Amino acid sequence: METNLSNDQEQIILKELASKKVKQLRSFYKYLFIYAIAVILFLLKEYTNLPLRFFPIQYLNWVIVILWSAVILGSAIDLFTSHTIFGQKWEERKMKSILEKRYKKQKWE
Repeated sequence: METNLSNDQEQIILKELASKKVKQLRSFYKYLFIYAIAVILFLLKEYTNLPLRFFPIQYLNWVIVILWSAVILGSAIDLFTSHTIFGQKWEERKMKSILEKRYKKQKWE
């Protein structure tokens, strides 16, 4: 389905999409930075004799670090590869598949 948008409208839409992507990237990098600091503190706590037994650090353990790593990995996959995995061609194939299933269910006699 094609639309007849003027160049100005296309530019506005592209700017909005780019702005949304930049905000998502900025947020992801902030969380990644905090995650890196937490992992470093966790490793220092576990493998050195530094006195890191204060409030937020004392509750870091392997389970939390593994879960947090999984969330960061999932966010990265969603942010960086979702357009290649679930792109326009995938959407078109899926729509065609759904429509064909519906058509096959309708038995015309």
